[in-house]
Amino acid sequence: MRKYIITGLLVWLPLAITVWVLLWVLGMIDGVFTWLLKAVGALLPVAAENSLKQLHDIPGLGVVVMVALLMLTGMFVANMFGQWWLRQWDKLLFKIPIVKSIYSSVKQVSDTLFSSSGNAFREAVLVPYPHQGSWTIAFVTGKPGGEVAHQLGALSGADPEEHVSLYVPTTPNPTSGFFLMMPRAQLRPLAMSVDEALKYIISMGVVAPQADAAVVLPTGEPARN
Repeated sequence: MRKYIITGLLVWLPLAITVWVLLWVLGMIDGVFTWLLKAVGALLPVAAENSLKQLHDIPGLGVVVMVALLMLTGMFVANMFGQWWLRQWDKLLFKIPIVKSIYSSVKQVSDTLFSSSGNAFREAVLVPYPHQGSWTIAFVTGKPGGEVAHQLGALSGADPEEHVSLYVPTTPNPTSGFFLMMPRAQLRPLAMSVDEALKYIISMGVVAPQADAAVVLPTGEPARN
């Protein structure tokens, strides 16, 4: 009986988690849509406000409106006129205390992560962590800069450009983790994609990626798959 229960759990658990995540996302979108309706309704007469409240009861309308809003925003800022307005908006928010700190931090992180020309989270590597002899998977997020890069070069006696910034996710929740800065010579590149590495981390090593061609290590030796 225990075997059958576990087998049934393995069948239903992925579906249940998928439905739960989708409902959470839809709930978040619905909340934003409700807030937009309230904001627009506050500027309209009472009769129009009642009509807007009826829109909230239409299934799926919030998702359609939010997707359309994102597409229109992307089309607007893709030209010079939109870029100018975006710069003015950034200047306004950067002048507001408290809001400036939060907005600037989130904007820098989002621009780095989602930029099509960026290198953040494009490469999975093996790093010696938390001590020599043990290894874990990390993601390259960029290179140290400014004073940090200068100090790293002084400490190691090597070129600061040889250091990379790394994010080491925790298991099974990869949204939390550790930030490391290490010489690239200590890393071991992996042929697996970032998606495969994330699956490997979330599953605590149970879902192993398929073996690919050997990767040449910095030492000149081929990696074993």
